[in-house]
Amino acid sequence: MIDTPPPSGPALRKSLGLLDGVAIAASSTAATTSIGIGLGVTAGVVGLHLPAVMLLAFLPILGIAGAYSRLNKVEPNAGNGYVWVGRSLTPWLGFLVGWVNIVATIAFLAYTTAVTGSAMIQLAGEAGLHRLAGLALDPGSTAQTTAVGIVVLVAVTLTAVTGVRTAARLQTGLLIFEYVVLLGFCGYGIVTGPHAFSLSWFDPFAIPSASALAQGLLLSVFCYWGFEAAFTVNEEVRDPRDASRAGLITLVTMLGLFLLGSIAFQRVLSEGELAGHGAQGLAYFGDRLASQPLAALPLVALMFSAVASLQAGVIPTARGMFAMSRDRTLGPVWSKVSSRYGTPALGTLLIGALATAVAALALVIPRLADMIMATVNAVGIVVALSYALTALAAAVRFRSLLHENWRQGIRAVVLPTLSALALLGLGGYLAWSFYTSTDHLEVSADNGWFLLLTPAVMIASGFVAAAWAKWIRRSPYFKSGEGTDADAPQLLATSS
Repeated sequence: MIDTPPPSGPALRKSLGLLDGVAIAASSTAATTSIGIGLGVTAGVVGLHLPAVMLLAFLPILGIAGAYSRLNKVEPNAGNGYVWVGRSLTPWLGFLVGWVNIVATIAFLAYTTAVTGSAMIQLAGEAGLHRLAGLALDPGSTAQTTAVGIVVLVAVTLTAVTGVRTAARLQTGLLIFEYVVLLGFCGYGIVTGPHAFSLSWFDPFAIPSASALAQGLLLSVFCYWGFEAAFTVNEEVRDPRDASRAGLITLVTMLGLFLLGSIAFQRVLSEGELAGHGAQGLAYFGDRLASQPLAALPLVALMFSAVASLQAGVIPTARGMFAMSRDRTLGPVWSKVSSRYGTPALGTLLIGALATAVAALALVIPRLADMIMATVNAVGIVVALSYALTALAAAVRFRSLLHENWRQGIRAVVLPTLSALALLGLGGYLAWSFYTSTDHLEVSADNGWFLLLTPAVMIASGFVAAAWAKWIRRSPYFKSGEGTDADAPQLLATSS
């Protein structure tokens, strides 16, 4: 069978600058959501050592970011890790990176849909609305929060269709509000909090067990996840170098915010209060520092963060699937670009529909806190795998620098390799801990087999989809692992 290129169509429009890339990456990382929810979940594992795990997790993530940046300089592509790993390691692993990023993001969208709904229901309660159509509103109910969040998901998906530039502007406005509120409340909490500051908060050796440390680090990796969204829109930035700058700026900003948030939370809240409030953690933090209506501002910031991260999750996923469809590893529907908006409009709508379906499936877990715990553990493992493979791809691709320029070799080969090994070790250890923690399967956030089954299904489904792409679709990607050039004239014509 002769491989023929897909029909040409309009190109993704190069409409983004550095600040747009930062807005997209920062919204995807969702610092306010991670602080408001992720810190409480992580504190339930590591206790009062949130600054320690946030700092430790940043080290391998910084090595991963360096790998992304260097690979982006030589081959900017909307598929990023999918293309880079396929070329440097093997197409099978490259496809797996693309696939797990898709399914992890869809799972994240389902989880964030419920978080958004929870924040809105909490705000309704603060405004005095506790019942609607005879139903008592419960911000911890997965059914109610999902229903409200799906309405928001539909709205932000439609906005994402109209253009990434429009979305970036919306996200910039939301981010400014979020960060002003975060800086204000966290700064005030650090100054006035009743609990004494302790250097032991930065001591990872004081964490109860190696298992707790591993799980805490992967939960922290999940908090940093999203900075690479800047690289996913690298075909839509006017200068490809801006994608690298945006990713690194976002990552360093997230470190500062996470450290500020973790110290503030531990100054204001006790360990029991930190771990016990789950999705309502940020609202409780605000109530401890101020009276209404000011106390509602952190909750509004959480809602804005969740809305922005929903949109930021849809955008890079659509671009990744666009790149994979361009190589015929996915169906042609994902590479259709709207001539009106210059975006993969149909693919964006389908991703929103998939996330809605997964959010609805999550209703089998009756409490929001259980859904959050199950999701972040599953996504943390597959994100660690994706990051590690991308870093190893950079090490393989630039290995000659070890002989040509040892300083560059350390940055391009040694640090990414160490970062990859650290993440693979963490993921493997945590998977083993889940496996040995129980002897039966139960749909519960504290059942190890259930927590392990979710990422295992994500990874296994990737190999099944890869086999379909190779032998049924006969994708040329599996011959060399090379993705379609973003500027290939036979694939994409210049947009009018």
